[in-house]
Amino acid sequence: MISTFVFAPLFGWPVLLSGAIIFAVLLVLAIYGGAGRGVVLRAGVAALLMIALLNPRVIEESRQQLDDIAVIIVDRSPSQNLAPRPEQTDRALAQVREKLAERENLEIRVVQAATGGQDGTQLIAALQRALADVPSGRLAGSILITDGQVHDANRFRTRPNAPVHVLLTGQQQEMDRRLMIVQVPGYGLVGKDIGVSYRVEDKGRTGAVKTARVRLSLDGELIEIAEAEIGQDQTFEVNLDHAGPNVIEIEVETLNGEFSTLNNRVVATVNGVRDRLKVMLISGLPHAGERTWRNLLKSDPSVDLVHFTILRPPEVNDLTPINELALIRFPTQELFEEKLDEFDLIVFDRYVERGVLPDVYLRNIAAYVRGGGAILFVDGPEYSSVFSLFKSSLGDIMPLVPLGGSMEKGFRPQLSDLGRRHPVTSGLDDTRWGRWYRQVSVRARSGKVLMTGQDGTPLLALERVGKGRVAQMSSDHIWLWARGFEGGGPHGELVRRLAHWLMKEPELEEERLSARVENGKLKIERRSLDPAPVEVTLSAPSGAAWNIPLIPGKAGLATATVDVAETGLYRLEDGTHVAFAASGPANPKEVQDLRSSAAPLTPVANASGGGLYWLQEGLPDIRFLKSGRKLTGSGWLGLVENNASAVTGAQEKPMLSDLLVLLLLLAGLGGAWWREGR
Repeated sequence: MISTFVFAPLFGWPVLLSGAIIFAVLLVLAIYGGAGRGVVLRAGVAALLMIALLNPRVIEESRQQLDDIAVIIVDRSPSQNLAPRPEQTDRALAQVREKLAERENLEIRVVQAATGGQDGTQLIAALQRALADVPSGRLAGSILITDGQVHDANRFRTRPNAPVHVLLTGQQQEMDRRLMIVQVPGYGLVGKDIGVSYRVEDKGRTGAVKTARVRLSLDGELIEIAEAEIGQDQTFEVNLDHAGPNVIEIEVETLNGEFSTLNNRVVATVNGVRDRLKVMLISGLPHAGERTWRNLLKSDPSVDLVHFTILRPPEVNDLTPINELALIRFPTQELFEEKLDEFDLIVFDRYVERGVLPDVYLRNIAAYVRGGGAILFVDGPEYSSVFSLFKSSLGDIMPLVPLGGSMEKGFRPQLSDLGRRHPVTSGLDDTRWGRWYRQVSVRARSGKVLMTGQDGTPLLALERVGKGRVAQMSSDHIWLWARGFEGGGPHGELVRRLAHWLMKEPELEEERLSARVENGKLKIERRSLDPAPVEVTLSAPSGAAWNIPLIPGKAGLATATVDVAETGLYRLEDGTHVAFAASGPANPKEVQDLRSSAAPLTPVANASGGGLYWLQEGLPDIRFLKSGRKLTGSGWLGLVENNASAVTGAQEKPMLSDLLVLLLLLAGLGGAWWREGR
């Protein structure tokens, strides 16, 4: 109970002051007028009246003591997941809570700050949010449990009598090697070299090591091993061999004594774009579908098409005038020797081997395919003749073997079971396709059959030969779809997908593992021709790994979605393929320096009157001290003892009774009258 003396005047202060002046003047006049006998009593009556008008009162307050508040901020950023920091953090948190719980009238608030996004560890922001509703008169102090790698320390604002103490995890004098990307283009031309710059930095290293071995990979395949100078920008050239995402991985060897390899690998994605797609279309015998292939290829503005139609072989002599033959000489040497590798795709449309192209040129084409080129064969009845390309040097790379003759009756093309899963044909609805009326009799000796025709005969087959790719179609009647016969069919989409698969577009790979991070979720997608269920191994930036079962879907796809919180590089493996997904920027702040350090938070502790303590040296003792005293020392940290309270009730009482005041006034006036009347 606390009592407080206050005045509650019955009139305003100007009125009371005026009355006091009047009473004083009258008292002086009375003294000088000779009424000295009753002056004292009159003055007492005036003073009593003024006191009564001031209305003195007593307020009695009931108070309840308030708990002080101690705030503990626990850093749960990715760098805090490195051993032995998690164990140190959990042990320190438990010990601090246990010590604080021994004190009465203390509220403990614990905030788990799972930061570490694009802006790094925002521990001070978490502290400011935790203190937003804490009155200064109740704050005992704050304790941060962290490795010290904080990226918003400059935003700290001090509060009176609010110490911030820092308990540092990790070890002093740690060493760390960091690999960072300096410059990488977002796009590059297919077939051209691009420059990628990187740098290796060693922090806390003592020694004479001046170089480090670096492994450079493209789409999971090693392309170079280099010796990089420590602390110097390095540049290497990489050739983009396909359109779409090209994943560049750089990994540096581990530094001797390094406590973590979390930042020893970086991945960058460069989108390959084709400047112009160069296609050579060689048509043999003229037929109704010849213009279909030409129109399909010419409809794409990015395609540079070279088209030759061989109207007659050299041995034919029909007395046609020279001026009515080809206007230009067929440039066989330029096309099939000097500039063959400049073409992205070669199409043989019902070509007949009758000596126009010598076998040496056909061998060049086969070598071009094995070296990474692409070729499409469209067969007609001549494929079963003695002039078939199968009997040339190109026969070794063809997946379909002619059996003799062709079938000349209507049939509706169908997808095979494999074709329903292959990205070239998956998703195409074969229930309403128009009929074709001719197909060469063939069998598949290799490759993958995606479409079938009459009596299940292979209609479309794909094959990988060396580094290149081959597609073969055993019918020339795709032109019926182009003209809308019986509703037509997806001729444009099918040809587009065929061309992109032949040119190794990643989205049309039949065996592919990919992943991407969107809105805090890692989306995993695996395409395969094998319907068997599969698991992938996911490795997080912190090094933690676990198996993720994929959910089978349609068209050969299996997917999974995983919530992710860490910033950095995620690695996925299915036993054959490797994929990467980056969460956050290419060089995240969180992994720029993984060493524990007191430097970032030293200004915060000094400005607030707190201290910094390494947990490897033991947990400091916790003391509670009066405001204004030193709050840090060797082996101990101090929190403020505020003794704050809140008013729970108040009672106001007058100091003078109205009746008592009246009686005293009457008595005083009566005494003054009696005294002056004598």
